[in-house]
Amino acid sequence: MAVIIGLGIVMVASASLSIAEDQTGNAYYFLVRQACLLVVALIAAYICFQVPMTVWERLAPWLLVAAFVSLILVLVPGIGVTVNGARRWIDLVVVRLQPSEFAKLAFLIYLAGYLKHHQKRLGDVMQGFVRPMAIFVVFAILLLLEPDFGSVVVLAISAFGLMFLAGVKLYQFLVLLLIGGASLGALAVYSPYRLARLTSFLDPWQDPFDSGFQLVQALIAFGRGGWFGVGLGSSVQKLSFLPEAHTDFLFSVMAEELGLIAVLLVIALFGYIVLRSFRIAYQCQILDMPFVAYVTYAIALMLGMQAFINIGVNMGVLPTKGLTLPLMSYGGSSIVVTCVCCALLLRADYEMRQKRKKVMQRTW
Repeated sequence: MAVIIGLGIVMVASASLSIAEDQTGNAYYFLVRQACLLVVALIAAYICFQVPMTVWERLAPWLLVAAFVSLILVLVPGIGVTVNGARRWIDLVVVRLQPSEFAKLAFLIYLAGYLKHHQKRLGDVMQGFVRPMAIFVVFAILLLLEPDFGSVVVLAISAFGLMFLAGVKLYQFLVLLLIGGASLGALAVYSPYRLARLTSFLDPWQDPFDSGFQLVQALIAFGRGGWFGVGLGSSVQKLSFLPEAHTDFLFSVMAEELGLIAVLLVIALFGYIVLRSFRIAYQCQILDMPFVAYVTYAIALMLGMQAFINIGVNMGVLPTKGLTLPLMSYGGSSIVVTCVCCALLLRADYEMRQKRKKVMQRTW
């Protein structure tokens, strides 16, 4: 995690120099802000690490309510801030809060508690599927109204994956697949322009100056990078060619400057975090710690899917979704929530080791 955070700071510094100079007159504006936000994130992570998982379980319903209220507030004119056509932020003067980042974690913590308390009834359609999905649908609608389709995708995959791991029957998810297929069909009929935007990643060169512009510039960055990159700070694409170079497309700038070796390193590090988290969750299940296991599974799925989608978008294998790269991209709410997630993973590992030690002592 420390390696990813450190590399992220270096790449934010490199990718944001040009845009910071143009927008603020201070080339180090985004670097300084990211460093300050990282300090806040680490403090928040330390505090959250001190909180036992039993407390998080008791707080889960209140976190869900707070997330629900924040998602409503961001849609209220005068409270929510609109940027690039999306109303995703609440202006707190000093910083802008992005409720969707906190809402994803809050929902998954609540879902972990729900699945624990209904373990014996997860085979029942109403208890195991309909009720948690009803809450998910409400959150998804609020996120789509912003609109924030990327967060809906991450939350959906994380929630469905967690429910499946907890024991919800696979056939119950087939209904969602049918609904998803019908939705895409309706999108093709009633909004062909939106469908074209969604599928532009399949051939970005067909419209390189409009719907395919971001992806074309990202692919050029990858092509220039080669094996070892053009050198740190030497990217051309970040100089107003690649939009959101320090946020959504930071990975492309890194590929250009540091090459394929750095790309593979980052992918390997994220893969290690996910696999290690799954191992911790599995050990928690063995030790009869279901809530801790479910929270760990959920966070692993969320971080893994967000990293996978961001990297996939940068490499042109997925449509653009506006998701940051966890622990690396510039963004206040994102870095704080991700560090809190990492703190919860560490707390889960700590409590798992403590429980295992007690079990071994009783055995001996």
